[in-house]
Amino acid sequence: MEPKERIYLDYAATSWPKPQTVIDAMMDSVTLMAGSPGRGTHGMSLQAGRVMNKARLTLSKLLGFGNPNDVAFAQNATMALNLAIKGLLQPGDHVITTMLEHNSVRRPLEFLKRTQGIEVDYVPVTMSGRINMEAVKKLFRAHTKLVIATHSSNLLGCILPVEELAQLAHEHGALMLVDGAQSVGNLPLHVERMGIDMLAFPGHKGLLGPQGTGGLYIHPEVQLEPQMHGGTGSQSEEPEQPNIRPDRYEAGTPNVPGIAGMAAGAEAILNIGVEQIYKHEWSLTQTIVENLQKLSGVKLLGPALGEPRTGIVSFILENQDPAQTAFQLDRKYGIAVRAGYHCTPLGHSQSQTTETGAVRVSVGYSTQEHEVETLIRAVAELSRG
Repeated sequence: MEPKERIYLDYAATSWPKPQTVIDAMMDSVTLMAGSPGRGTHGMSLQAGRVMNKARLTLSKLLGFGNPNDVAFAQNATMALNLAIKGLLQPGDHVITTMLEHNSVRRPLEFLKRTQGIEVDYVPVTMSGRINMEAVKKLFRAHTKLVIATHSSNLLGCILPVEELAQLAHEHGALMLVDGAQSVGNLPLHVERMGIDMLAFPGHKGLLGPQGTGGLYIHPEVQLEPQMHGGTGSQSEEPEQPNIRPDRYEAGTPNVPGIAGMAAGAEAILNIGVEQIYKHEWSLTQTIVENLQKLSGVKLLGPALGEPRTGIVSFILENQDPAQTAFQLDRKYGIAVRAGYHCTPLGHSQSQTTETGAVRVSVGYSTQEHEVETLIRAVAELSRG
């Protein structure tokens, strides 16, 4: 029998449902302004350009940086991270990162290790996701160029001390790159006050926008080598990519409808308040942790009850494959979650779930208390077999 209610608890992958303002902004972009920004002087092209500029301004307010042109739009956080990593590092550079990083960080680093001889140290974390800052200090070398850390683990939900890591990086002449895939729109964040030199983010998660959007904040003193070359609508007579921002990092016609939607999502977050969003998600995750930890046969991952975390709770049921658990939650109870390895194999090794993977529940601002209560009852029934 199909469940009467569909409960969506996979916000860490993609937020849903999208605010109506996001949908309306995208529809207006498609129906009212078909022009390409920066590629013409007719009314629709200029209007599309205004949408792009408004999006940059909104993001600068939300993320805490002064010049809106210091954000480069990308297809997703993965492309933004690739631009930051490959655009900065050179042969012989040394990088410090953590065992919690997504493959969007690890794979570019491993590629550069193999092809350019960069050196990488992965800092271990505890079972709950804590990092030993003293251990980090010992890893710095004369040629350490970059420190990379996820702001919040997409597996454990723990929140890493990126501000302290940034301070440590700067003391040693290195830069700080933060993966904000699970924090932008969910956690209070101010790149200038926190000392973040580069921040990669997706548009389709905490920003409440559509898939295929994202961006990279780049400190004004940081220069990256573009990873895409082509038309920008500026300095078209020159054979080289322009040096001006944001054109230098945005070759090709941009996804104006998607960026319009992402900007509308960011505006919605500004109106609600990031603090309020975090407070709501925190309350829901604490309810989940408090109740699931009481169940026999349930192993919870990440921070303990009462400790800081984003809206992510991962777990495994003894003697049951996480994929089977997720399948039953979907088909029997109408609850959408994610199961598997979550693109973070080193994170699974740190949480001792390499052999199993994990079920990941992730809440959002639109998640209701009764939906969490339904999840808890469902997991309780499954744990009893």
